[in-house]
Amino acid sequence: MVPRPDLPEQDMFKRLLPLALAAVMATTAGCEFQVGDVGTQPSNVPTMQPGPNTGAPNAGGPPPENGQPAPGAQLSDADVTKEINDAIQVIDTYWSTHWPELFTGTYNPPRVVGAYKADDPARPTCGGQPAEAFNAFYCIPEDYVAWDFQLMRDGYAKGDAWIYLVIAHEWAHAVQNRLQTSLVAEANELQADCLAGAVLWGASQVDRTLKWEDGDTTEISTALSSFGDDLPWTDPSAHGDAVERVTAFGQGRTKGVRGCLAQS
Repeated sequence: MVPRPDLPEQDMFKRLLPLALAAVMATTAGCEFQVGDVGTQPSNVPTMQPGPNTGAPNAGGPPPENGQPAPGAQLSDADVTKEINDAIQVIDTYWSTHWPELFTGTYNPPRVVGAYKADDPARPTCGGQPAEAFNAFYCIPEDYVAWDFQLMRDGYAKGDAWIYLVIAHEWAHAVQNRLQTSLVAEANELQADCLAGAVLWGASQVDRTLKWEDGDTTEISTALSSFGDDLPWTDPSAHGDAVERVTAFGQGRTKGVRGCLAQS
């Protein structure tokens, strides 16, 4: 997944999504998710590379480098930071562009606290509780998204779609917090997976701000299957199993944002 180069300028912690490093590295079985063809893309559309700055929130960190590291090349923090900033830009642009078509009121993005280190005493807190290792989350009371940098780095080593999926999911929780209660599904984690599918596929097929590369389908299927609720720190009643998560993402891909909303 890459942005196009011409991209235009009741419990608080129930919403924290644990995305464990061990999960994405695990071998998974079953469930191949077919996203389908991306159709004809302009030849100059890059694969998950950032366009010009849109003014969207920035994750901070070292300045980005152009391109993704070649196979076998050492992964730098700058590579990961660049990919994170690209994903933020694409996802924020999608929501700001389509919000007026979908909802009333003004779209306001969540604050991006961005990357933290789990051993940093100054890492972010949510409701007074410090952010956990290998976690990515949306903090409801303080309206921000954040993620452990090592989680992103190690996931990115398996493919750049991982970073886009994590940020799209957490951004979806921020969107849920802006919707009428009647539109938010009881299974809010699966709804966030659905909204992530709608945004990433919509950015690729409708907005053309993102190109779906060969391999992205497999990366997303593997990631969703890997961090299903088969681990001790996840809640099966909240997040859903591998099949449910892949199915939810696919529903967003095929039906768009409206197909993810709860029916009142």
